[in-house]
Amino acid sequence: MNERIRVPRVRLIGPDGKQMGIVRTSEALEMAYSMGLDLVEVAPNANPPVAKIMDYGKFKYEEKKRQKEAKKKQTGDLKEISFRPTISDHDLQVKLKKIREFLELGQRVRIRVFFRGREIVHQDRGRKLLDRIVGEVSDISVVESSPQMEGRNIILMIRPIIKKGGKKDAQNED
Repeated sequence: MNERIRVPRVRLIGPDGKQMGIVRTSEALEMAYSMGLDLVEVAPNANPPVAKIMDYGKFKYEEKKRQKEAKKKQTGDLKEISFRPTISDHDLQVKLKKIREFLELGQRVRIRVFFRGREIVHQDRGRKLLDRIVGEVSDISVVESSPQMEGRNIILMIRPIIKKGGKKDAQNED
């Protein structure tokens, strides 16, 4: 920014977004100061580097505002629930209840089936378990990423179903 730009020439972009060509850095600085704005390097790796005349304080403020807005629109955190392929029915129901709670709060859920020792030979049991879990919560969720093997784990991502208006929907939107 401003005097910290150490290259002899820059490709200049004006405050209105129009290209002003390749100019000496000192000229570009003079132009920026005469307009009461700053000279900001936007693409330092280009040849020659690209610099733009802008109000840097306003730019930073608007960027922070955009990030804050984007953060508001994110759909909750990511929760993870782990299973073993030999889980009992009661334990499965308890964990399914917890998954439902997370989905109703609008959070994404990562379901992980982990295999110990020789259980890895029976990956089909893990996949059947995942199919059963997806079937149980299919009324309020959608599969975000299909089951994938990662080391000794099978991982599946699900997310809540949300209508375009922001309210949760009771039907699948596949």
